[in-house]
Amino acid sequence: MIPGDGIGPELLNHVRELFRFSCVPVDFEVVHVNSSSTSEDDINNAIMAIRRNGVALKGNIETNHTMPPNHKSRNNLLRTSLDLYANVMHCQSLPGVQTRHKNIDIIIIRENTEGEYSSLEHESVSGVVESLKIITRNNSLRIADYAFRLAREKGRRRVTAVHKANIMKLGDGLFLQCCKEVASGYPDIEFDSMIVDNTTMQLVSKPQQFDVMLMPNLYGNVVSNVCAGLVGGPGLVPGANYGRDYAVFETATRNTGKSIANRNIANPTAMLLASCLMLDHLKIHDYANMIRGAILTTMNETRVRLV
Repeated sequence: MIPGDGIGPELLNHVRELFRFSCVPVDFEVVHVNSSSTSEDDINNAIMAIRRNGVALKGNIETNHTMPPNHKSRNNLLRTSLDLYANVMHCQSLPGVQTRHKNIDIIIIRENTEGEYSSLEHESVSGVVESLKIITRNNSLRIADYAFRLAREKGRRRVTAVHKANIMKLGDGLFLQCCKEVASGYPDIEFDSMIVDNTTMQLVSKPQQFDVMLMPNLYGNVVSNVCAGLVGGPGLVPGANYGRDYAVFETATRNTGKSIANRNIANPTAMLLASCLMLDHLKIHDYANMIRGAILTTMNETRVRLV
């Protein structure tokens, strides 16, 4: 368990209390990460703990843009060190939550280790910064295959690749070509593609048209936040990061909620649902179903107000 910053510690306390009350057979090892520290000892301790345990439940860790350029994002270090290459978010309409759009049911799959988040940039001369967006064939094929395998496992009908290959013909072009190659091996699943700016417009006008969405890192970050807003906000949607050997579960969006920290008013739904994803990953399905069912029942209560 990594409490993180802002509302993270109190949300994870809710999880611990719920697990204790429900007699869930899970013990937590708590590792604190200081996002403002210049040392990487704390995040290295967290990475070693995840390697020991195989899974983690994580609060959001702040990435401060005022830190010096050599200060590496703790979130990025966690993902790249453990090769958590697949970020998965299931965005669906929830009972009892009033939103503009109904019947949303989208799985968003985001490549989690490269793209703009490779953090490769430098100032070549004063006032000129070069930032490298890394797209590799191996990682693009890997995330595309993950998306199609998950789509088949979940009984999904279509995968939509999101890109900007009309402008970034080499980088996004490679990603799109890899998606097409993998799609040819899954004839039972329809494949299409959409430019990212059109995607965001289509999401806010008719999100029900999307089934499984597959995209590079930055587009996935943007689209995940848009979709969270469509179904009620960041406090409702869990997220997961999967690699070959490890998995880390958290809320779907990276908002630390610092403005409402320590006031016990943060919505714990997303973190509680993330803990259910962790239990499913550990194959403790009975407890996951019990807790998930209790959450959804509570959300249907007319006296409960979600904020």
